[in-house]
Amino acid sequence: VIISSVQRHARHSFFWQFVFHTYTTAFTLVNGNGTPKSEEYSLQQKQLLLGLGAISYSACVGALPLVFMNRYTLKNSLMQLVVRKLLPAPLLGLTSAFTVAMVRSPEFDNGIEVMDRNGKVIGVSKKAGEKAVMETALSRAVLFGTTFFLPEVLMYCVQRARFVKNPRALGPVRMFVIMSVLAGMLPVSFSMFPQCGEIKRADLEPEILSSTEETEFFYNRGI
Repeated sequence: VIISSVQRHARHSFFWQFVFHTYTTAFTLVNGNGTPKSEEYSLQQKQLLLGLGAISYSACVGALPLVFMNRYTLKNSLMQLVVRKLLPAPLLGLTSAFTVAMVRSPEFDNGIEVMDRNGKVIGVSKKAGEKAVMETALSRAVLFGTTFFLPEVLMYCVQRARFVKNPRALGPVRMFVIMSVLAGMLPVSFSMFPQCGEIKRADLEPEILSSTEETEFFYNRGI
């Protein structure tokens, strides 16, 4: 996150964004819901191919602001602020959510296990899988989008107020701010939705409801 945020060249930005999304995609693969099974194809191969495509696409999208800056010299200070400082944050948030949705797409297709209050598996639900993936993608978007956006705002205020007199000290200050925001946002993003998610009876498929009278069901959301 730190290295990606300080890049000024599109090629370098693409490389570090690729590294960043590779790490987050691997994290998503390891910490997703393990329910989906398929006999028609290798699930691991499908997830790896989807992950590689998502990583490449996200790295290209993340480098677009710098490509635009390098290709077209923008003299307007407002445009420079938007393209260089403000645009990367929502892009990183959106691409982080996109990689989660792509890598965990088998949970959309095949569903995940839902349980009753006692932990007994009632069935496999695609709607629960969709809910789990969307919640995880949203929490990931908030985590990295905020971690990119908030330090830029804070550093802008620091520079305007002239809190740091020595220009050479801005780099370490920026690194400290990014690390502080990231450390603070980690527990916030993890606590946005419970690890053991809950889904109402009315939101499940009829074939699951026919086998039980329970009104509340639970599932493993993943991280």
